[in-house]
Amino acid sequence: MPAGRALQPGAADQGALSVVTTPWVRAEWRARIAAEYGSAALTQHLVLWLIQIGAPPDLLDAGLAIVADELAHSRLSHEVYTAAGGTEPPALDAAGLALTRAGDDLLDDILRVAVRVFCLGETVAVPLFAHLRAPCREPVARAALDRIIRDEVRHRDFGWDLLDWVTSVRPGLAARVAGWLPRMLAELRASYGDLNPAVLADDGSIGDVERAWGLAPPREYAAILARSVERDFAPRFAARDIALPAPAA
Repeated sequence: MPAGRALQPGAADQGALSVVTTPWVRAEWRARIAAEYGSAALTQHLVLWLIQIGAPPDLLDAGLAIVADELAHSRLSHEVYTAAGGTEPPALDAAGLALTRAGDDLLDDILRVAVRVFCLGETVAVPLFAHLRAPCREPVARAALDRIIRDEVRHRDFGWDLLDWVTSVRPGLAARVAGWLPRMLAELRASYGDLNPAVLADDGSIGDVERAWGLAPPREYAAILARSVERDFAPRFAARDIALPAPAA
């Protein structure tokens, strides 16, 4: 999904600008390289857990396809970054390229990752990337977003299919999801929503150049997340008899 913590340019890659881009464009696409690469690593680790638990082959195949997708997204993001004049390597955090166990129950851990990464993260990524793509006019960025948005729909569906499989194997685990959702939703709000300092400081200003390269201001990320809670998360969880927490005041 979009790199929610790189919504404004940082210190890296502040050299001479291309005539068609800005530091914000370069900072965001540089962050997306690492974000997509990290998604590939985490999904690969999740597939290993699924193999260890004896998950159905169709889920394993879908998970491995997502790994390939995310690596392709990272390469495409690098192409956009380079076209925008970027030269600095992406900032990869090796410690964040693996999943961690929360307890002794592997099925419980699989469900936790399915909900946090896919049911929430990849579900909101679909409207986020669609929003970024709509005004995008730079061909290299548009091509990357075309591929990404197409793949994100399948990634979203994988999460809900995995949730359904885990809770069919052990129905009692569905009750765990409702207990996790307040913290997980707060994490999303901190990355993309009204708890993100970049959103609180955002005045909504953005240039045509940034939009043409597939960027949006932080407040638009927050608005899309808020709509996704109501339009995407709530009905999907409700269909599984899982209640969302009450909206924050």
